[in-house]
Parts: sequence; C-alpha cells; structure tokens
Amino acid sequence: MISGTIPDEICSLQNIGDLTVRQNRISGPLPSCLGNLTSLRNLYLASNRLNSSLPESLWSLQDLLIFDAASNSLCGVSRLQVPPCQVNSPRRARRKRVLFSILYSLLGITSVFVALAVGFLILRRRNRNEPSGLTDQVSSMRAYERVSYYELQQATNGFSADDLLGIGSFSKVYKGVKDGMTFSVKVFKLEHEGAFKSFETECEILRNLRHRNLTKVITSCSHSKFKALILEYMPNGTLDKWLHSHDLFLDMVHRLDIMVDVASALDYLHNGYSEPVVHCDLKPSNILLDQNMVGHLSDFGIAKLLGAEDSFRQTNTIGTIGYIAPEYGQDGLVSTSCDVYSFRIVMMETFTRRRPSDEIFTGDLSLKQWVNDSLPSGVTQLVDADLMRPKEEPLNAEMQCLVSVMELALSCTSVSPDARIKMKEALLALKKIRIQLVTKLNFEVRLNPESSLQ
Repeated sequence: MISGTIPDEICSLQNIGDLTVRQNRISGPLPSCLGNLTSLRNLYLASNRLNSSLPESLWSLQDLLIFDAASNSLCGVSRLQVPPCQVNSPRRARRKRVLFSILYSLLGITSVFVALAVGFLILRRRNRNEPSGLTDQVSSMRAYERVSYYELQQATNGFSADDLLGIGSFSKVYKGVKDGMTFSVKVFKLEHEGAFKSFETECEILRNLRHRNLTKVITSCSHSKFKALILEYMPNGTLDKWLHSHDLFLDMVHRLDIMVDVASALDYLHNGYSEPVVHCDLKPSNILLDQNMVGHLSDFGIAKLLGAEDSFRQTNTIGTIGYIAPEYGQDGLVSTSCDVYSFRIVMMETFTRRRPSDEIFTGDLSLKQWVNDSLPSGVTQLVDADLMRPKEEPLNAEMQCLVSVMELALSCTSVSPDARIKMKEALLALKKIRIQLVTKLNFEVRLNPESSLQ
C-alpha cells in the first residue's frame, strides 16, 4: 500500500543488490540515478502506478539479472524492451492524464498492462588482467550480451545436428561460434511439459551464484516461443564421456581432482550462499570439463532453493534414477543430504567406471552393495581396469587411495539422511586423500625410477 514516488536518496545505497517494491501504489518517474547502483542484480517494480519513461542509465547496470516492470505505464528506448515513448502535445497529454484519473477512479488499483516481465542474465565484469584464452573470449561476449534468436541461429548454423553437444530431458545444447568466440547454447524444448519451468529455475538459481566450479552463464535469449541460455563453452565435454569412451582416459589423480572440484561446487551450494541450494540431479553427464580439465557442475533445471530455516522441501520433480537418494525417490523429500547421496554414486562410478544402471546390477545387487562387499581386500576387482598398468603391479599409493575413496563414498550412503556426512566434511576428506596420494606416488616413483606416473 506504499504510495508516492521513489526518492533519489535510494541511489546512495551503493551496495544494494535487490530492490523489490512490487504491488504498491508508487507513481511518478524512476530516478535517473538508478544506473549508478552498480551492485543491483534484481529490480522488481511490477504492479504499481509508474507512468514515465525508463531512464537509459538502467542499461549500464552490468550485474542486473532480473528486471520486472509489468503492470505499469512505462516507455523508453527499444533496447530496454518497452514500448517507445510518444511525443504528445500538451493538450493531448492533459487529456491522457484526465483519462488515467477516470480509469483509476473506476477500476481501483487495476493498471494498464503495457509493460513487460523479462528475465535476463548478463555477464559480470571480469578482471582485465586475467590471462588470455577462453576467459578473455567469454568477457568479450559483453559486446553483444543482448543476443537475439537470429544471432544464435547463425552462430549454430541453424541449430545444426553437427553442432549438437548434448540432449537433456528439457533442452538441447549446441556449440555456437560468433566473431571467433566459442560458447554453448542451451535451447529449451518448450513443447515438453516442464521445460519453461526448467528455464525459469535455472535463471532463478544461477543469477546470484558465483563459483569457479559452476558453469558460467553469459546471457540469455527469451521470447514467448524460444528460450535459451548462453553458457561458457567447455571444450572437453562431460565426465560421462571421459569415463565411458574407449578412446579417452583419466588417470587416478585427474579423477580425484575432478571429484574435489565437484565437492567444492556442492559445498558452495549447500553452505556458501544465503539460502542452501540442492542440485537434485548430480551425475557425470552434468559435470563439464574445461580446457584445463577442471570440473564444473551444470544443469540446474530442477534445483531447489531451501529457505533459511528449512532443512528439506517436498517436490514432484524426480532426478535421474540410480543417482537419487531413497527419500527423494520415494517421498519427494529434497535436502542437501540428497546431493551427498548422489555424490557418492558419482564417486563410485568415477573410479569403477560402472554406472548404477550397469547390467551386472540386478536383483539385490546394486553398485553400493557391490562396493561394500568388495572392500577392502577386493579393491582390485572394483577399480576401472584402465587404471591398472599392464605387466606390473599397481602402486600401493593408488590402491590405498581407492580404498579411502570408496570408504568415503560408503559413508555418504546411509539410508537415513541425518546419518550421512556433510558435503564440507566430504570435501576436506577428498583433499586429504589427494595430498596423501600425490605425496606417496612421488615417493614410490623415486624408489622405483623405472615406474612412471600414469
């Protein structure tokens, strides 16, 4: 029920990240100094009585992700995706003000619907002193951050099958190239039920998240019949591809490094943000590898935000069978412990190269049971055969690492969510295992110079 205008004094709040004044009676123009709020990420003005032109300074907000001004009477330059302002004579302007006064008297709080509700993602400023390479390419994308459908169509050769990188339940991902820069285009299949919600969820979740092991969103393209996210390109594809392709290979240290990367991302989602985020669909095909083989967690289409005081949420959306926790699959209960459970499956798959859906797992035998029954003496039967050197015994350090990793994975698989370890504990344990592995490998190689690291 707030009325009046937005005061210029609000522009002194230089660190404000979210400004929400929805469903009030605010009128008058927007302060032109709003463009000085460089930290502003979300601006919600919907359902008010604003009747003016939008200040062009809004376009300079590099971190602005969500702008919602629906149910007002606003106009401006076309770049702000609002109707253009008409140049009216004073006489016509007076008639219009009278007309608006009569309409408000008759219809109460009903506004004239002429504005928009648009969600868009904009590339954050990057350090200009960072090394050249893909980072510089992504930063340069700001030159055309308001990407259009036509530009995406050109960049992907008409969304050609030759540029298709992967297919998910609600989307297809293409490789795009524009002006010598490479990026990924995630196109949502709006004909599928749930695709629109998936797009909205990814925008909601990713708009405030910043972590080196999360896939970076550059911008978006959103229309009524087309929605896409433009993502940082990951030249080495998915972890799933590296685990299950016969012509690709990851050594022990690389696999452990990627698990540390994924655990770091999950720890950030669970503990590093104001509201815990549950990914809900952790699996190797959602772990992307950059040019340096660093792991990045992707695909937040069914992720869930927990309230600050909530330990779980109820949902009807189910992740991938074989990776989801029992309480998630049976009762739809989602918590950070669900991600912990999925992470242990990914760890087991990474070092055994056995999917939970592998044909050997039938009846009562599951990936978890197979690992549990094989430890510790049968670890050599568990491990991916490609990790075993031909014609020689595996290094003791590697076997000790495998036992430690599998024991850690099993500690994440308790039926009771409360009994599972937390992601922060899992991350610390993985870092410790990695330090021990590298130290022992270097020592064993010095003792046996003829042996070389994989």
